Amino acid sequence: MERSMASREDNDGGSSASESEHQHALEVVFDDDNTKRRKSSLVSAENPDIVKQAAKKRANTSCFVHQLLENQSKPRKGHPVLSYNEDRNLDKAADPQDQAIHSRLLTKRQLSEMAVGVRELSKKLGSIRLKLKVKTIFLLTKAHDSDLIILTRNIAEWLLSRDRGTEYTVYVENTLEQNREFDAQGLLSPDPSYEGRLKYWDNELCKKHPHLFDFAVTLGGDGTLLYASWLFQRIVPPVLSFALGSLGFLTKFDYADYQETLSTAFEDGITVSLRLRFEATIMRTQTAQEDRKHDLVEELIGDEADNNLTHRPDGSYTILNDIVVDRGPNPTMSSTELFMDEKFMTSVQADGVCVATPTGSTAYNLAAGGSLCHPENPVILVTAICAHTLSFRPVILPDTVVLRVGVPYDARTSSWASFDGRERVELQPGDYVTISASRYPFANVMPQRTSGEDWICSISRTLNWNSRQKQKSFKEWEE
Repeated sequence: MERSMASREDNDGGSSASESEHQHALEVVFDDDNTKRRKSSLVSAENPDIVKQAAKKRANTSCFVHQLLENQSKPRKGHPVLSYNEDRNLDKAADPQDQAIHSRLLTKRQLSEMAVGVRELSKKLGSIRLKLKVKTIFLLTKAHDSDLIILTRNIAEWLLSRDRGTEYTVYVENTLEQNREFDAQGLLSPDPSYEGRLKYWDNELCKKHPHLFDFAVTLGGDGTLLYASWLFQRIVPPVLSFALGSLGFLTKFDYADYQETLSTAFEDGITVSLRLRFEATIMRTQTAQEDRKHDLVEELIGDEADNNLTHRPDGSYTILNDIVVDRGPNPTMSSTELFMDEKFMTSVQADGVCVATPTGSTAYNLAAGGSLCHPENPVILVTAICAHTLSFRPVILPDTVVLRVGVPYDARTSSWASFDGRERVELQPGDYVTISASRYPFANVMPQRTSGEDWICSISRTLNWNSRQKQKSFKEWEE
C-alpha cells in the first residue's frame, strides 16, 4: 500500500507554509501541575522558568518525526493520508528553549507517551512509502578516502545534471572544495547553473540549520552513518546509505545501482525505519570537597532540600549506538553505580559499563557479551565490560526509564565516558551520566522489504550467526 505525502513548496530554500500550520507540532513539555518527577539534581539549573514558558507557547518544529507524529494524532475521515509539511525558515536559529527541554526532565507519563507515539509511527512507516519533495540533498563520505571521494563526485554530478528534471541543490563537506580528487571547478565547468547549486556544509551548519536538508545520502560503512547521526544531534533528515564499508549492518544499498536507487526514492517514495536514539547528559557535582557526604546514592535518591541542587548539566549528546563508561587510561578497574529512575540498581566493579540502543546491540555490546536485539525493540541494553564477578549478567530495560551511571565519591579513580565512540569525557567522583530515550529518532531509509527479514540477513551475513553444518540424518538399515 502506498500513501502519498503532501509536500511543501520550496521558496529559495524556505517554506510557503503559513505560520499557523505549525503551531500544533508535537512538543513534549511538563504539565503545569507536575513540573518535577525526580530529585533536584536532575532539574536543569540553567533556566528554572524554561518549562513554564514552553508550556505557554510551543515552538515550531522542523523535525521529520514530530511532524508525522502530529499528523498521526489528528482525527481523519475516510481513507487516511499522512501529510508532511515542514517549516524551513533558514534565517531562524535553533530555539534555545527547545534545546533545554531534555528527555531526562520528562515525567514518567510524558516519557511513556512519547515512546509509545514513536513506536506506533515506526510501525506505520515500516509498511508504507513516503513521498517527499526533495530539493536539497546532503552528501556525506569519508573525506580522507580518495576512492570514496571519486564516487561522491559521481553522485553529485548526476544529481546536478539537468537530466534529472529537478534542479537539486547538493551539499558536500567543505573539505572537498579544494580537494584535487573531487575537482570542484571541473565539476562546475559543464553547466553554469551548477555553481549556484553545489554548496558546502560544515559541522556548524548541521548544528544550527539541520532543517535545511530534505534528504541525506552517505557513502561508506556503519561508521559513516554514525557520523551522520552525530552531525544531526536533534533534527535529522531521512538518511539513505550506500554500503561501501566493511560490515554494513545499517548500510543497505549497493552503490552500483545508485542511479536507480535514488530515482526510485525521489519518484516512488521511501520506506523509513525509525531507530531509537539515546540522549545522554553529563551531570557535574556541585558539592564542595569539604562538604561532601561521600554518598552518591543519598544525593540522587535520598531526601534533598528543594533548592539544594547537587549537580549541574555539562553537555548533552544524542547517540545511535552506545554510551560507554569505562576506566579509561587508569590501570585499575572502574567503580560505578547504576540508578533506574529513582531506584538504586547496583554497584559495578568492572572495566566499564556499556549502555546500548537496539541498533548498537551488534557493536560494543555484542563484544562485551550482551544480547543481540532487533532494532524495533524499545529497550535499553546494559552490559558490564569484564565485570569482576561471576554473577553479573546483561540486563534489558524498557525505554521509558531514565538510567544514570555515576562514579561514587569513594571511587579510587575517575572514569571516562564516550558517546558513539566520540567526545571522550572524564567523570570525576560524584559525577554521573543520565541516559534516556531521545525525542529525535534516526530516520534510516530501508529497501522495499520487511525489516525483520533484513535484520536476520544482516546478522547472518556479517556475523555468520548460528552458522554450522547441518546434522546428517540417520540412514535406516534395511533387512
